[in-house]
Amino acid sequence: MDFFQPILGNALTFAFEKATIEGKITITALVIVSMVSWSVIITKGRQLLKARSSTKKFLDAYRATKDPMGLYREKKEFVGSPAYEVYAAGCEELTYHLENNPVEVKGQKRISLESFQSVQVALERGVSAEALSLEKGMIVLTTAVSGGPFIGLLGTVWGVMETFSGIAKAASASLTAMAPGVAGALIATVVGLVVAIPAMFAYNMMITAIRGLTQELDNFNSEITTDFEHKYVDNRALADEIADALRNLENEKSQPAVA
Repeated sequence: MDFFQPILGNALTFAFEKATIEGKITITALVIVSMVSWSVIITKGRQLLKARSSTKKFLDAYRATKDPMGLYREKKEFVGSPAYEVYAAGCEELTYHLENNPVEVKGQKRISLESFQSVQVALERGVSAEALSLEKGMIVLTTAVSGGPFIGLLGTVWGVMETFSGIAKAASASLTAMAPGVAGALIATVVGLVVAIPAMFAYNMMITAIRGLTQELDNFNSEITTDFEHKYVDNRALADEIADALRNLENEKSQPAVA
């Protein structure tokens, strides 16, 4: 540690001091990109960790209840869980149809297949919204990965061009004359790689986590759709619906009129 630190420190300091104005502007731009990418890495990392832990808690609680809408009616919340947000969106739409478009089946409130299509749309819309939320900000990391080295290379090429131009004007091609300029040019590429490498590793790890959460959302959407359909959707055959309607009509006729 004591051996490498002076070498690296002296080399970087020397190269930065010998960099041209264009090179220093390039390095400043790369530092800004690095700061933005690290802020995204930290923020997105916290979001994904929270999403994973909250989703696990929510799914455990949901699968422990017999009523698919039990958690919603108990007003339990799981902040940071994408699956819970999808669940809440579906429950809101289902509650609306149960209150405004109910179908009586053996004394229980249910909804028609037509109304259930609106619930499915709400669930799918919730999945899409949460997937977009998980992917938000990842463009910054891809920009840092792909753009950082090229920005650094631009600064290096510019610095080398300046160095060779100065040597040509001075008519001196000694190593002593070339070395400072080349070192000042190369630092831009070094900084570009320092920006890109952490962003690359973070992007690969995060995109894998996002794909896993998105797949989990799709699976949960199928699960909750099936649960809602079994519990709250009128799946009677047409003949049964007609028979029940006729039976209800006969009961209404048989009731004595109230004066």
